[in-house]
Amino acid sequence: MIDIPWIDSLLGAREGWGSVAVTALRVAAILIAAWISIVVGQNAVRRLRVRIASRLDDRESVQRAETLGRVIRYLIAVVVSAIALMLVLGEFGVSVAPILGAAGVAGLAIGFGAQSLVKDYFIGFFLLLENQIRQGDVVKLGDHGGLVEEVTLRFVRLRDYDGNVHFVPNGQIGSVINMSRGFAQAVIDVSVAYTTDIDTAMSVMREVAAEMRQDPAYAGRILDDLEIAGVDQWADSAVVLRSRFRVKPLEQWAVRREYLRRLKAAFDRREIEIPFPQLKVHLPA
Repeated sequence: MIDIPWIDSLLGAREGWGSVAVTALRVAAILIAAWISIVVGQNAVRRLRVRIASRLDDRESVQRAETLGRVIRYLIAVVVSAIALMLVLGEFGVSVAPILGAAGVAGLAIGFGAQSLVKDYFIGFFLLLENQIRQGDVVKLGDHGGLVEEVTLRFVRLRDYDGNVHFVPNGQIGSVINMSRGFAQAVIDVSVAYTTDIDTAMSVMREVAAEMRQDPAYAGRILDDLEIAGVDQWADSAVVLRSRFRVKPLEQWAVRREYLRRLKAAFDRREIEIPFPQLKVHLPA
C-alpha cells in the first residue's frame, strides 16, 4: 500500500475534528440537561410553594413559605450547576479529583474563617423551617426584645418600644421568647392598704373586669374572665393581689393599662386606699 502524506494528514484532521465535535455535543447536552433540571426543579418548588400558600390564611406564614422556597430554589441551582461543571471538565479531560481536593481544603479554610456566618445561615434556616419567629411577632432574643420587622437567613430585625432597631445575628440567638402566639396573659398586680378588706377589694376587681368584657372595645380582646390568684405578698406598705386576664396575642399591654385605669376610678369611688410608702414614727412618752 502506498502511503500518501497529505491524505494521511487529512484523515487525521478529520478524526480530530470529529472528536472535537463529539466533545462539543456532549458538553452542549450536559449544559442543556443542567438548564432543564434547574428550570424544572425550581418550577416544581415554586408550584409547591404556591399550593401551600393558597391553603394558608396567615400572611406571615405565606411569607415564611416564600422565603423557604427561595432558599430551596437557590440550592437547586447551586447543586445542579456544580455537577454540570464537573461533568464538563471531565469531557475536556480535566481530572476532577484534584479540583475536589483543592475545593475541600479551600472550603475548610473558608469554613473556619466564616464559621459565624455559616452558623447564622444554618440557624436562620431552621428558625424559618420550625416557624419559631414570624414577621409581626413580639419576641425577646437574649438581651434584645421588640417587634419583629424582618426575618432573614442572616439576621432578625427588631424594633423596640422606643423605636430603636436591633439587628440580631441568627448565630447569637440562644433562646426565643415569643409573646404573640396563641394567647397571652395580662398579669396585673394590685396593691391595697393593710386596712382594706381583701374580699371587698377582690369583689371590686371582678366588677371592673366584668364591665370591661361588656365593653365592645375590649370584648374581642379578652378571652376569659379575670382570674384572681389571691394575696401574692405582704409588701412594706401594701398587700399585693395578683390577677390575670387571658387575652389575644399582643393585647396584654393594652388590656392591662385600661384595667388599671378603670380600677383606680373604682377604688376611688369605694374609698379603697391605694397605698404608697409610709413611715410611722413612735415618739417616747
